[in-house]
Amino acid sequence: MSTWVNMKRVARYGLIGFVRNGFVSLAAVLIMTITLFVVAGLLILGAALSSTLQQLTEKVDVTVYFTTTASEEQIREVQRSLESLPEVAIVTYVSREEALAIFRERHKNDQLTLQALDELGENPLGASLEIRAKETSQYESIARSLEAMQEGSELSSAIDKVNFYQNKTAIDRLTNIIETSRRLGIAISFVLGLATVLIAFNTVRLAIYTARDEIGVMNIVGASRWYVRGPFMITGILYGLVSSLVVLLLLYPVTLSLGPGSERFFGSFNVFSYFIGSFPLIFLVVMGSGIGLGALSSYLAVRRYLHT
Repeated sequence: MSTWVNMKRVARYGLIGFVRNGFVSLAAVLIMTITLFVVAGLLILGAALSSTLQQLTEKVDVTVYFTTTASEEQIREVQRSLESLPEVAIVTYVSREEALAIFRERHKNDQLTLQALDELGENPLGASLEIRAKETSQYESIARSLEAMQEGSELSSAIDKVNFYQNKTAIDRLTNIIETSRRLGIAISFVLGLATVLIAFNTVRLAIYTARDEIGVMNIVGASRWYVRGPFMITGILYGLVSSLVVLLLLYPVTLSLGPGSERFFGSFNVFSYFIGSFPLIFLVVMGSGIGLGALSSYLAVRRYLHT
């Protein structure tokens, strides 16, 4: 029973310290709120960027165009070879008839082109294979595999061209965007987390300095180490808890107001819909980050400046 009573007292003293040092606590909460808001913003922005990049990735492919004399068996052989590659996600076959229908639909308002096509009297388009990779960085490997298929093989006469090198610039740029965004997000999160720990660390250190007389009295009467240190740990956790709640409350109106604009900017991604749908994840990340940073900074400050 005495342990439970002591725990309640430690928690109460921590709350009293949080309230008593009002301006100091407010400063710590504000700084941590900004940090956690940025962390939540990075999480949502990362999801938006991933959604946008996914849409762009779906529009990027490598297309193998076959000559008009290529046989069905040659085309299917290339398709089977491509589908066996571990880098390939899907291979879509477009027949000559489908290619012609697509061409007519694309140029339905260009009567001159359609008239010239009708005058040919035959289908001038060959079949094709549209290849989607699992990762954008794997398209070059697929292109090299296609080159290997052409060299010293009867398939070389069936393949007209491969459009990888025409799309290579866009593919490389997309890959760089993905990698750069990942590294940038990690770097920003690390810097903000470090800044928050340092600020909360100094805040708890100031609270320890303010309560130095009380700490001295507790040491004289024989209070245990955890009884002396506990309230400062509770105070640090309260910094993170209050800041997390403030951030979660602010995110609702912010994402609600940005929802329509984000959908126009990112395509199909709506930040408010993501916030509602992924609230458990956002709650865990924000709350866990806030409490974790507050507890870590308090622990470091207590170890460094409270010798009991």
